[in-house]
Amino acid sequence: MTTKDTDNSEISGANLEKLNENLRKVEELSERLSRVMSNRTTHQSSLDGPDQALFSQATTAYWAEAMQNPAKVIEHQLDFWSKSVTHFVEAQQALSHGKLQAPADPGPKDRRFANPMWDTNPYFNFIKQQYQLNSAALQQAVEDVSDMEPLEKQRLTYFSSQIIDMMSPTNFLATNPDALEKAVATEGQSLIDGLENLISDLEANNGELVVKLADDSAFEIGRNIATTPGKVVFRNKMMELIQYEPTTETVHATPLIIFPPWINKYYILDLKEQNSMVKWLTDQGYTLFIVSWINPDASYRDIGMEDYITDGYLTAFEEVKTITDQKQVNVVGYCIAGTTLSLTLSLMKQRGDTSVKSATFFTALTDFGDQGEFTPFLQNDFIDGIEAEIADKGILPSVVMARTFSFLRSNDLVYTPAIKSYMLGETPPAFDLLYWNGDGANLPGKMAIQYLRGLCQRNELATVGFDLSGHHLVLDEVDVPICAIACETDHIAPWKDSYRGVQKMGSADKTFIMTQSGHIAGIVNPPSKKKYGHYTNKDLTLDHADWLEGAKFHEGSWWPRWDKWLSKQSGKQVNARIPGDSSHPVLCDAPGTYVVVKSSDCK
Repeated sequence: MTTKDTDNSEISGANLEKLNENLRKVEELSERLSRVMSNRTTHQSSLDGPDQALFSQATTAYWAEAMQNPAKVIEHQLDFWSKSVTHFVEAQQALSHGKLQAPADPGPKDRRFANPMWDTNPYFNFIKQQYQLNSAALQQAVEDVSDMEPLEKQRLTYFSSQIIDMMSPTNFLATNPDALEKAVATEGQSLIDGLENLISDLEANNGELVVKLADDSAFEIGRNIATTPGKVVFRNKMMELIQYEPTTETVHATPLIIFPPWINKYYILDLKEQNSMVKWLTDQGYTLFIVSWINPDASYRDIGMEDYITDGYLTAFEEVKTITDQKQVNVVGYCIAGTTLSLTLSLMKQRGDTSVKSATFFTALTDFGDQGEFTPFLQNDFIDGIEAEIADKGILPSVVMARTFSFLRSNDLVYTPAIKSYMLGETPPAFDLLYWNGDGANLPGKMAIQYLRGLCQRNELATVGFDLSGHHLVLDEVDVPICAIACETDHIAPWKDSYRGVQKMGSADKTFIMTQSGHIAGIVNPPSKKKYGHYTNKDLTLDHADWLEGAKFHEGSWWPRWDKWLSKQSGKQVNARIPGDSSHPVLCDAPGTYVVVKSSDCK
């Protein structure tokens, strides 16, 4: 079973007794597993997969194709059968002749099959190649389905690929050489540790299985992450407002407020000193405020987008203006907070409120005309399931969103971590970014449905307008100077869609920057790392492809370029400001109290 010659004596005697002792521990762990599953918090079954009608449509379409063009279907089936039988015969021959060697063509490179035994051991090599044959056959069958609406065909392709990934032999103990080798080498301890990890993950999420990606014991908010000095200077039911201590003698007169997404915690911008945007901005001489959103429980079921705007954005603007004695503020909206910032700016335009001097959008979507990789999850069957979940719990639990985002990259964020944790018994890595990724927040019921139905599904803001608080909000009323940053490989907010939304905004002063990398790494890209470059092109009348073709590439982080733009919107230099004022006494030190509340504690 190992790559070395193994004598039976190596796993006999004392070692065998140790193995049996470890296996007996399974009974104790099974009791814990039984307890957690008996008290499991249930969820809507429709959130586990598509409506069965999708597969019924696919089956009907496939057999209709078989009736109309039987030769094509039979040809594909015979090809699959032929390859499978040939593969079996060749494997038998390899066994009979003792040929422990890789085939001439081992197939495409796949990180899942990195262990040499996938190529050198006939058993594992046979399994790997048969899996690849089966995968190719299923992919071909899906590709051949022609009598389906494009949207349904896209969903079928996605969910069939999920099935293919799930059935990988690496996901099962009996067909994973890494897991089997380690089980023997550790006398079964790796399996015990893996089961312990599995049960701990279930216990942490009330019976829901969410694979832990990082060792949460390695981090403490306020101790080794989210440590930039600051004070909470305001608090209401929606947010805590943090003002950071200055690091320069003078600062720009116009303060800066960052609104992070409330799906996750704000400290993605303040993980550690080396990559903290919060620290970097204070070092550039900005009076910086950041909003730390509440992690809602069921009592927030009737909180909507209008509450985030009124008690979040508009309230923060007024409090910051008072604290800094300024008439205007500069603002940043990240992801969904950028979407909501555009709603807020349209509302303020209609009310004649000029409190915002400029707006910056980080990976924000305002035009959802192309749902991209989220298409499978933005159809009625899935959204209906979310509505039912909200009716039951009052909130959209963070575990539902975490699982959805993870399955967009299932091999990287689900199966590979699960193999390492549950089959190899490894402790998750001490990685701050992955720790933050697992520290999600719930969404209030009303707000979640407004967002999913009105913005994502119906794309009202970019088309007919979005009705909120008695106002009809539209993108072309966003007319303050704007700077938008999108990320080249962002699968959550694709850059071309961010770009299209910016084009529809009414501002005469627009700057668009596309940075390399994805949704997080593209934004958290400090100059000191000298890692990712960025693209600029002043002509925003072009479509996205022509914009990129004519764009100029710049080495290094986009932060200094944004700083140059932002400083022009930020006024003269004034004496640095200490957090709070006479009407805003310090409530507590940063990072505050809202950020440490875990979603699993919000019922």
